[in-house]
Amino acid sequence: MARGPLDLWNEWATQILVLLSFSLQLVLLQLAGSRRREAAPVMRLLLWLAYQLADSTAIYTIGHLSLGGTPREHKLVPFWAPFLLLHLGGPDNITAYSLEDSKLWLRHLITVVVQVLGAAYVLYKHFSGSGSGSPLLVPAISMFVVGVVKYGERTWALRCGDMNTIRSSLKKELHTKCYYHIDDKPERRSFNEGHFKREADEEEFLVRCAHSLFHVCKYAIVDSSDDSGGDTHFRDKEIFNGLTDEQTYALMGIELSLMYDMLYTKTSVISGWIIGYCIRVISSLATAGSLVIFQFNGKDGQNRVDVAITYVLLIGAFLMEVTSLLRALGSSWTFSFLCATWWKWLNHVAMCSGRWHRFRRNVVSLRHFLKAMGISRYCLSSRRWSGSMGQYNMLHFCTRRGTSFTSRLIGRLAIMLGLEDWWETVHYSGTVEILQKVKEMVFQHIRNIVGKRDVNTLGIIRKTWGQETSELWKLNDEQRTHLMGSEFQEGIIIWHIATELFLAKPKITDDQNEQPTVQAIKALSNYMMFLLVDRPDMLPGLAQNRLYQRSLKFLSEEIWPQVISDPTYRHPSRNVYTMLKELFRLHDNPNSDSWRPQGEKLASKLWEVHKNYVDDKLNAILKPEGSRVIYAVNVAEELERKNEGSDPLKLLLETWTNFLVYAANRCSRESHARKLNSGGELTTVVWLLTQHLHQFKKVRSN
Repeated sequence: MARGPLDLWNEWATQILVLLSFSLQLVLLQLAGSRRREAAPVMRLLLWLAYQLADSTAIYTIGHLSLGGTPREHKLVPFWAPFLLLHLGGPDNITAYSLEDSKLWLRHLITVVVQVLGAAYVLYKHFSGSGSGSPLLVPAISMFVVGVVKYGERTWALRCGDMNTIRSSLKKELHTKCYYHIDDKPERRSFNEGHFKREADEEEFLVRCAHSLFHVCKYAIVDSSDDSGGDTHFRDKEIFNGLTDEQTYALMGIELSLMYDMLYTKTSVISGWIIGYCIRVISSLATAGSLVIFQFNGKDGQNRVDVAITYVLLIGAFLMEVTSLLRALGSSWTFSFLCATWWKWLNHVAMCSGRWHRFRRNVVSLRHFLKAMGISRYCLSSRRWSGSMGQYNMLHFCTRRGTSFTSRLIGRLAIMLGLEDWWETVHYSGTVEILQKVKEMVFQHIRNIVGKRDVNTLGIIRKTWGQETSELWKLNDEQRTHLMGSEFQEGIIIWHIATELFLAKPKITDDQNEQPTVQAIKALSNYMMFLLVDRPDMLPGLAQNRLYQRSLKFLSEEIWPQVISDPTYRHPSRNVYTMLKELFRLHDNPNSDSWRPQGEKLASKLWEVHKNYVDDKLNAILKPEGSRVIYAVNVAEELERKNEGSDPLKLLLETWTNFLVYAANRCSRESHARKLNSGGELTTVVWLLTQHLHQFKKVRSN
């Protein structure tokens, strides 16, 4: 007689759940590291599902074991309870998925107590009935102790990752003297030893510099004022000022990667004291011992499927624990630990003898080699952030074409789920690599404000956004409110539209020498608009979504229809290849040149409306309630007027750089920390750069 799914579940439910729990641990171990970069949406979805299901599956399985009896033919099943505790401890590279998880560490502590008691009850119920002569008693106790320790370690890591805990710990923390073991910049002669050696030396030098200066990032991220620098301040300043701009930029990304480790992984409890390393040594030995005992004295007379599952659990646990130990020993955090340890003999054995340096150098070189061979995509950039900036253009959205077949299907599903706004933002946004011109302008702008003492003692910029432009144009308060906005996000909307209007003029972008400046202006304008639409929590001030929606509605429903209804308007021609390519596209990227002609026509129509009506009628047309289009036209007109006697492109670039630096400086620390778990943000890098330049007063003459 055929057995149904329910009968199959009743007999093999525990086996299925245990294997599912183990599989989820493998997914977490493999995918968790992708969060420090801009991971693909599918990968992030898989990671989120694995994180949510991992604890629930293990907890449900422990409850299932504690409530149900053990069939005579499945005597190995209770032995799996300690492994479920080990799974609840999770891998080292992920503890919290978001900052809120760390804030709830007390709730996790209660769960630890309940689940430990549940697993202990399962073992007691089984071994009390089978007597003390069971060959699996010692392995069960060993794995139970390991599971309890690893589960408790995860909860302690959540506590250490809480912002309030970090702030409290800084009051009694001493700066580590990592600079004692920083070689001056990698020697040029070592570069002859090969490409991998050169890259490894440069990367390792920056990582060690990041550990030496990491206290600046920690004090800034938790908004602590206790960082006096002490005796190490002069040496820190010497290290920082000795870096090139490109190295400094890379250093900021590495420091943010270290902060990610503290907030979202077990780094704080592993490298904070020697106990973390001891736990990994003992757990590896205990798991290996349990595997040996089971191999020679624990599988006789047991169900074959259960024996196979037990092997999977034991071997899997052993490999994961050994991997955890090797990763901990080879991590740059071990460098920081060895520099700060009170055990001088350990420092001498590992550091002064060069043993750890050789081990670490081999690890880094191996990562670079695997990256070059294409075997490991993320090895080389494991300490680097994504290096990209989001892009969203309002005129691009207003002139959007009919979406592709694939996009329409997903769009309809998004509408059904109430996610229409989210889908439109994702579909019509894109990314671009940060331009060198943008980096140069950011460095120059921050050095200027630090040199002019426009930053107070707490590192906060004194001037408001666009104040230098307002002073240059000699605007009064009312004019400044109209042209710069009464709120920061309002100013972004005004200047974004004005930028597109101004750059649509043919003579503005004809000069090839100005193309780097034009591209930088477009990238910054689109980036700030991307933050406003997709990540408003990364911007200071009140959100202006209603103002944005009304301005968008006016452009797309009032101005754009006038463009396409013009008899002279021609839809862009598309060949067969273009049509097939667009049929299945998921993104309508604002960086594409295909929409530029439509955007320029929309801008031209705005100019035409502006010039064809007298002021009163113009106000009635361009100034509906809540729209800021007329203010944007006024800004563009002012820029065009300045084109006759000055360089408006330079002014535009400086203004957008000012917007970027102001947004980075005034964004909340918690928002910066929260964004670290999804690849980081340019504003966070700029904010940290401002903190360092202010701290060490690195001002150079241009």
